[in-house]
Amino acid sequence: MENYKKFFSEYGGAIIGGLIAIIVLITNFHKLVTGIVLIFIGIYVGNYIQKNKFDVKEKIKNFIDRW
Repeated sequence: MENYKKFFSEYGGAIIGGLIAIIVLITNFHKLVTGIVLIFIGIYVGNYIQKNKFDVKEKIKNFIDRW
């Protein structure tokens, strides 16, 4: 019994994380989370481009000129 307590106290977080990952995969919740993350990345990139318009234009121009 002592071995089980030691095992679960040492690897309890990994076991819980694995169970949550299995539940997420079974319910296809990861598709929703991926979509939400992509939306927030798009919002962040759009905001960055809007606030740093001239810097972004210069970086894109330099990138294209290298090719």
